[in-house]
This record gives sequence, C-alpha cells and structure tokens, in this order.
Amino acid sequence: MPTVKSIALVGLVMMATNGVSAKTLLWGDTHLHTSYSFDAYTNGNRSADPATAYRYAMGEPVIHPFHRARVQIHTPLDFLVVSDHAEFMGVIKHVYENGGSKAELGWSDWLGAEVTAWLLRRSVDNDTSLKFFGALLPEHADARETAKRMEGKSYDSGSFMPDMPLVRTTAWQSISQTADRYNKPGEFTALIGWEWTGTPGGANLHRVVVSDANAEQAEGIMPFSFNDSPYPEDLWQFLGRAEQDIGARFVAIPHNSNLSKGWMFDTTSLRGAPIDADYASTRARWEPIAEITQIKGDSETHPDLSPDDPFSDYEEYPHYLAKLGDVAYQAREGDYLRSALKRGLALGRDVGVNPYRVGFIGSTDSHTGLSSAEEDNFHGKMALDSVPERKQAMWGDDAGPNGWSMSAAGLAAVWAESNTREAIIDAFRRKEVYATTGPRIALQVYALEGTVDLLDARATSKLAVQGQPMGSSITGDGRSHFHLAIMASQDPKDAGLQRLQVVKGWIDANGVTQEKVYDAMVSQDALGMSNMNTLWQDPDFVESQSSFYYVRVLQVPTERHSNLDARALEIADSGHPAMIQERAYSSPIWYR
Repeated sequence: MPTVKSIALVGLVMMATNGVSAKTLLWGDTHLHTSYSFDAYTNGNRSADPATAYRYAMGEPVIHPFHRARVQIHTPLDFLVVSDHAEFMGVIKHVYENGGSKAELGWSDWLGAEVTAWLLRRSVDNDTSLKFFGALLPEHADARETAKRMEGKSYDSGSFMPDMPLVRTTAWQSISQTADRYNKPGEFTALIGWEWTGTPGGANLHRVVVSDANAEQAEGIMPFSFNDSPYPEDLWQFLGRAEQDIGARFVAIPHNSNLSKGWMFDTTSLRGAPIDADYASTRARWEPIAEITQIKGDSETHPDLSPDDPFSDYEEYPHYLAKLGDVAYQAREGDYLRSALKRGLALGRDVGVNPYRVGFIGSTDSHTGLSSAEEDNFHGKMALDSVPERKQAMWGDDAGPNGWSMSAAGLAAVWAESNTREAIIDAFRRKEVYATTGPRIALQVYALEGTVDLLDARATSKLAVQGQPMGSSITGDGRSHFHLAIMASQDPKDAGLQRLQVVKGWIDANGVTQEKVYDAMVSQDALGMSNMNTLWQDPDFVESQSSFYYVRVLQVPTERHSNLDARALEIADSGHPAMIQERAYSSPIWYR
C-alpha cells in the first residue's frame, strides 16, 4: 500500500532553492475564437472581438454577443490566447459588414465570403448553424485521400509566406495589436496565436499555434492556414522559417483528437510515409503539448479503448465535425491521448524517437469570445446556443449534437517562472503544464529517486531540487523502485477531491503496450477532501520496461450545466447526465 500523508499544497508557488527558480501556478485558455473567426461570426458572434475576449478573461463585465446581457467570469484568468481561424480570418465579418472586392480578399476568400454573406443576409433570424460549413467539407471519408486531392494547391515549400490579401492582413494586424494592448507582464499575459484548421475528410486534425511574439514581430508573417496546405508537416516547416525570420518562438497544440477518425496520432504520416526518426523529432519539436479536454468532449481515453477503467467514459462526444453519409462514430487508438502515449512508446523503441511525448493542457474552444469553463457560468460553444432554450436545438439531424452535448471545459494550468509570454512558452516546451476540465485544482507531481517526507514544511522546495516534475523524461539508472510525490488541492470555490489516481502505460516483455490505473488515494468522505497528498510507489515497477505515468485527480460529482438549464426550464430530463465528475490530468513523466 502507498504511504499516505496529508499536507496543504504550499501556496501556489514552488519556492526557489539552490538555484532552482520559483514557479507560479497560472491559469489560462489557449483556444478562444472571436468574431474574426468565420464560424463564430456566422453562428451569432457579431460583436465579441479580441478586446472583448481579453476584458472578459481579466474579470471585466462585458456584453454577450447574442442575448446582449451583461456577463462576467467568476474567477479571472492569468493568460489568454485568441486563436481565431487562419482560414478566412476576419473575411466573413468584413464582407458582411462592408462588402469586399476580389482585389482586397483574393479569389478564394472572395468567393467563399460572398456566398456566406448572401446566406447570412437571407436568414431571417441570422441563424446560419453549422450545417452550411459542414457541407463545405470535402465529401471523402478518408483523410489521406482528401489531402491528396488538395495537394495541387498545397504550400510551396520554397516560398516562406502564404498569400496576404488585404482584409486578412488587416485582421491579423488588429488581432496582434490588441494582444499587445492588453498584455501586462506580471499581471496578465495576452499571447498571440491562431488556429490551423485541418479537416480532411471530416477528420479533425486542428492545431492551435501559440507564440511569444509581440505585435511587431507577428505582423512579419501571415498565419499559415489549411488552405495553404492540408499537411501538418508543412505547418511545422512554416513555423521553423517563421522563427528564423521574426525572432519569436512557436508551439503547435493538437486538439479534439477524439474527432480525428484515428489520424491525429497515427502510425504513419498523413502523406502515408512511415514514421521515422526525422518525422518523430520534428513533430516532438513543434508539438510538445496537446489539448486533452475542451467543449467538444474529452480526449483522454474511451471505454472501447480502456475497458478496465471505470472512469473512461467522461464527457464522450460521439459526433464528427462533418457527417459523411451514415458513418457512425468509432473510437480509434489514434484519437485518444492515452493510446497515443502507448503508441509513442512503441514508435520510440522502433525508430529511436518518441513522436508522441506530449504534455496535457485543457482549453475551451469557445466561439463566443468568452472563455467560459465554469459549469454554472457556461456560455455555450457558439453564441447561438448560449441560452437554455436554444441549447435544446440540434445542430444537425436528430442524431446530432446540441448545446447540451457540449462540455463546460477546460483550463490550461502552467507552472511558469513568471506571468509573461516568454515564461509561458518555456513551460509549454518543457511540458510543466496540466489540464483541468474547469475547476482550479492545484496539482504538483514529481518523480523521485528516493523518498521525501511530505509532512516536512520544506517538502515543496526539496521536491523542486530533488525531483523531476511533470513533463520530464528519466533514463533508466538501475533503480529498483519508482516513486511519485503527488500533491493536489481542491478549487476553493468548488467541490472536494474524491480520488487520486496514477495512470501507467508500458511495454511488456513481449513488446506489447499495456496500461493500468492505480488508486493512489481515495476519500471516504462524501464531501471529499480539500487536499490529497501522497508518496506513491509503483508496485509493478520493472527497471527494464519503458513506461509513462500521469496523475488523474477526480473531484466529487457536481451538477452538470445541462441539468441546471433543465431545472430552470422546468424540464424533467435534459437527455444528459445530471452530474459530472470534474477532473485534472497532469502531464506525463516518462521512464526509459
């Protein structure tokens, strides 16, 4: 049995000791869309621009873009990335409000925007749902085949810059300058970024790109889009050249892998080439973290992939972005991060580099301009589904999702040396980050060579010196035991903690990947515990087995937003669970 000792997490700061820099726990959202995104604008967000997004995140009251009531976040964020789609960035908004010529927009932007604006003007209640954009996606079930069909207009690797039509350029300048205006180092960080929205054949291969650039640097590039190339490798190549050209750093964050039809963490590249050391190194360089939870469901694992895990069914979202014929949702190993971690161990063994050694964050993917991950203060995915009556309306046919299918999630937690763009990107790159589904559960995880007395008041500073934090990789050194020091504290405004778990994946003696979930600590109190801290020892440790470990913290169940809406509407059943068991996921620690 693991040794269990309880102390409060020492503030939210890891103390500086023996040259180790102090780190502060920061909360943020790396994935937020405003009225500059084509799908946000066409689905009711006509007014929540980047300035509105920053003001809401900082705790200011703002006007909701659809129902026009005053709204306000309960607890302000420490940082925010406005990640509007690179595709048609600012174009739909401009054409609908001002018109636009082919010279301003470029041919493809002009044609798409004119059709969209015509549809918007014909709509009596301005409700253009996702059906239209779902219809625009290529009607091929195979992502690789769809990407090949697009390759004729693919990114020219010999040319650094994508096309820079006037309207998109102006929108990007406005987004970048607004970020600089709200960026207050040490108080609130506004990071500049965008979304590359790769969706070949309806497979979600999206990435959010985040930078430590300032506006002057950012204006030296044009965000790379899916229209420039359907291949992630071309995005990475662009980022490499952008770093050299403007002197800023970039990170690409995959998200909604649960909807990727198995392609996000595949055993081959989208071009069909086997993953080799060069591909693995390049991917690991640009994609050190991944989004494990957000509004469109959870991407940790699935009951079909982890049948022995009773908590694997959290916030399932069995709806593809585009319904192609009668294709039903199917969970695949390439869709979920636990499977990706196991697959990465096998690839690392075979080619020498693990392409899927990723840390975890959560974010919202809200398109309202409002970063609303709070269950009792959730403003929906799109502005149109922000009020209870509208959340009942299906986005597609009777089998499709509605506003209640969405999850009020999530948040990115970052252990950073300061609240600045540079320090946050540093934390992303070293993977000293974690995810929660909304509550601000404080979490620290360290791998230890020996043991530490967690009752010692100096335990936190000792761990910072002696331990390896989440995101670390450890090479086999003849050790006979493997210990994790785990310290978790509840959100002071939310429910207690019910369960502390360690998820392990490894390659067994036969070369087969395995997984197991261990209960490191379980509360016997119905209200849970305010702190859960333990020194956990792997009871099945084998020095010669490559493995990974991450911590999952489960909160006491609380009421889901759909049930709150149903009660307000005096509806007996929303068709969704009444309760939700919120959680946190640490980034893994790898042992080789």
